[in-house]
Amino acid sequence: MHFNLSDLKNLPNRFRANLINSSTGYRPSNLLGTKSPEGVTNLAIFNSISHIGSDPALLGFILRPFTVRRDTYSNMKATGVFTVNHVNGSILEQSHQTSAKYGDNESEFEKTGLTEEYLDGFQAPYVKESHIKLGCSYVNEYTIAENGCVLIIGAIEHIYLPDEALFEDGSINLEFAESIANIGLDGYALPKLLKRFAYARPNEAIKEK
Repeated sequence: MHFNLSDLKNLPNRFRANLINSSTGYRPSNLLGTKSPEGVTNLAIFNSISHIGSDPALLGFILRPFTVRRDTYSNMKATGVFTVNHVNGSILEQSHQTSAKYGDNESEFEKTGLTEEYLDGFQAPYVKESHIKLGCSYVNEYTIAENGCVLIIGAIEHIYLPDEALFEDGSINLEFAESIANIGLDGYALPKLLKRFAYARPNEAIKEK
């Protein structure tokens, strides 16, 4: 099949959203944890988190325009911190349920049965059931003029993961950690590690690790 620009513009809204969201392939599925100054915790599923840089350690994620209440954003701006928690198969249904629109004084932790966890004095809550967790601080934001979305930049300050999930070279074995990938708006998959290769150099044969 082929969809050109004219086709895309004339598709039904939900069909177009599903098509475009899944067209770029698998994306990470993460839960962002925050806490309001009043002590109300918030948990929301995101599939837009991306690596930005390693030194300094930065990540980014996209927030849609602020036409409705965005608790993740308001909590993060008020406290300066948030957590990123990998979704795994044992918490898949609860993780998806965090996308429901709960009230501003309701905690998705409580509503979905996931467990708040506080580590090393960090103010934002981690998800205890998650196998890989990042503690991050807010750094900056950039409004995307073309659609009004906002790119949030965060600094990674803490990384927690199982000992067995770490390769000798520092890479993380996401298959061992059972980290779930996202397909579009509502699909989830468990990827399988096929191969790892050594650093590619011109005129040298490809070597497996």
